[in-house]
Amino acid sequence: MGNGSIFVWEALGTAVLVLMGAGVVANVTLKDSLGNGGGWLLINFGWGFAVFAGASVAAPSGAHINPAVTLGLAIADKVGWDRVPVYFAAQLLGAFVGAVLAWATYKLQFDTHDDPGRTRGIFCTAPTVPNAGWNLVSEVVGTFVLVLWILLSPGAKAAEDGTPQFGNSALGYAAVAFLVIGLGNSLGGPTGYAINPARDLGPRIAYAVLPIRGKGGAEWGYAWVPVVGPLLGGALAALLHRVLPV
Repeated sequence: MGNGSIFVWEALGTAVLVLMGAGVVANVTLKDSLGNGGGWLLINFGWGFAVFAGASVAAPSGAHINPAVTLGLAIADKVGWDRVPVYFAAQLLGAFVGAVLAWATYKLQFDTHDDPGRTRGIFCTAPTVPNAGWNLVSEVVGTFVLVLWILLSPGAKAAEDGTPQFGNSALGYAAVAFLVIGLGNSLGGPTGYAINPARDLGPRIAYAVLPIRGKGGAEWGYAWVPVVGPLLGGALAALLHRVLPV
């Protein structure tokens, strides 16, 4: 597949990911939405199946939809380094577009929300207890688990006698959706588990430029953590994968 096709499919898949992911947070957060008050579990399920939908759409390009995954695959020699910038650019653009579409969907609810200054969390993550070092650790650990699972996840194959031996691929992209839900429930509490630089940075840029009434700042001082942390986590997972006897 050429770089142009990779760019299109990755951008489209990441846009679907963020549209649905930011959409579920908006649904839970904004007071005039039917999902208002739905809670953390609804958000985790929403993001998990946003990954399922986004990855399914981006299947022709390999369904990375995450720069940490792309970096991990490159370090593990599963994707060429010359294609890494193409994936990164497509993922960031797609995330920005998805965030804008989520805002457009909930435009009236943004306009009538009682606390518009605290709507940034619909678009991007923030720590519950600010501490850059430990917040970074949270993002590294969560993304490490995600990328290592992707690299080690077995595929469906047949035994010598022809008996099917189904690995995680038997579930298709639903398997990684369940993993993302699990990560949110177990490791997402400290920082909101970005585990994806594009998913956080693209919507953060969108939040900064969108005409949201009474909005607060984009919190650029924290923005590097959900970018650097996932990239470190993905790289560490790939380096471990290279030395494992698999």
